[in-house]
Amino acid sequence: MSTSNGSHNPNIDAAGGASAPESTASKWTGKKVFTTGEAAEICKVSQQTIIRCFDAGRLNGFRVPGSRFRRIPRDELVRFMQSNEIPLDMLDGPCKRILVVDDDHAILELFKDTLGRDKRYDIQVASTGYDAGMLTESFRPHLIVLDYMLPDVNGNIVCQRLKAREDMANIRIIFVSGVVGEAEVQQLLGAGADAFIKKPFRVEELTKHIEELLEA
Repeated sequence: MSTSNGSHNPNIDAAGGASAPESTASKWTGKKVFTTGEAAEICKVSQQTIIRCFDAGRLNGFRVPGSRFRRIPRDELVRFMQSNEIPLDMLDGPCKRILVVDDDHAILELFKDTLGRDKRYDIQVASTGYDAGMLTESFRPHLIVLDYMLPDVNGNIVCQRLKAREDMANIRIIFVSGVVGEAEVQQLLGAGADAFIKKPFRVEELTKHIEELLEA
């Protein structure tokens, strides 16, 4: 997809209204629905390009009831950007989102305490595979620290489900476990995991892996 160098103002929506100018990408963090003008600014293309993609069905969304104005949900904008190899930097803001999934609440508290103090990261935690799935949908983590043995499902199933989805295949996954053998470790890595760390582990070892995978 080519970018536009024209004089179009991406802050103007098809509705004709202007959004307040801001100089940082963080203004999009947490926003759930976008106008075509906002999507154009994020993708660094013309607004007409976004409108054409919307009308052709390449970019899904909805119209405001009783009007011609188009709106694009965040998940769909992310999918569109990934499929067109558009960097997500403008959408994500400066913080990297990390989801920690473990049924040991002491480990969850450890992560919230150590990583939560690092301003580079935004941390969420879950203790079951079900909660992990729900949070992955809403939180959209860049990286997941995933316990292999969860109360309701093994972590490898969670990994396989994520990697099978086009919009989540790029999520980095670090497995942690104290009961997995070498053959199982290789299966996890073959299934799409990025790293495996054996429990008990040193926090410094894990944070090093996180930094490397996120290029922090």
